[in-house]
Amino acid sequence: MEMKFDPGFGIRPCASPLGFTYGEGTFGPEPENRTLEAIRKTLRDPACTGPEIVYSIAMDVGSISDREKIVSRNLLYGAVIYAGGTMGEEPVRSQGHIHAISPSCGMSTCEVYEIWSGAAYIYMQERAEDVPGRCYAVLAYPGEVVIVPPGWAHCTIVADTSRNMCFGAWCVRDFGFDYKGVRGHGGLAWFPLVRDGEIRFVKNSAYHTEECIVKRPRQYREFGICPEKSIYAQFQEDPDRFRFVPRPQLADWHGFIP
Repeated sequence: MEMKFDPGFGIRPCASPLGFTYGEGTFGPEPENRTLEAIRKTLRDPACTGPEIVYSIAMDVGSISDREKIVSRNLLYGAVIYAGGTMGEEPVRSQGHIHAISPSCGMSTCEVYEIWSGAAYIYMQERAEDVPGRCYAVLAYPGEVVIVPPGWAHCTIVADTSRNMCFGAWCVRDFGFDYKGVRGHGGLAWFPLVRDGEIRFVKNSAYHTEECIVKRPRQYREFGICPEKSIYAQFQEDPDRFRFVPRPQLADWHGFIP
């Protein structure tokens, strides 16, 4: 699969079958597949048809020379590749979750996304409760970064259904997922639907919400993140740049706008 943005180390996505290969000096696990069957309960049409394998994920990847620095900072770099196409009227997407409370810091943690190929909506809402708070769908292209704050429910959506999409992300090593609120509402507060070749967001009636703000990513200068340079390369330059990921209490998340 052609890469549109260099992630900064020797990993390459594969479209058939979905997964990744690792170059010399690169570590990574055998990718794990997530199936359509596993996410049906959070889809607008749980009986829909679509790709059997929705996405393939490899958690804990990177350059062997960086591994000690990554582990000692309680960081983990993950890579995900999604199938193209649709699931009924919805584009291929993940089911959605909240980052569970991390034992290492005692709170939910954030995630720093970077798109490598294709296009993605990173959808997020403040809570997975009847009143979900602010809801955003952030449209990102290769090389662009999106941060999901601690405690926010979120999912990843393929924005261009004609092709695969892949991304990398920094997260905490002792990560965990809380699906209860999302599954209890039959999904997130807004469903992405493909209509006339475009993606529209339609309200999930299980929530009390009136607006989904669709926007492009901003630059996260308060976190010292540089545009047009991979977030992995930025870690190599300054291994403490992403210390706010495993220690979210270092940042001010009040009023955060993605």
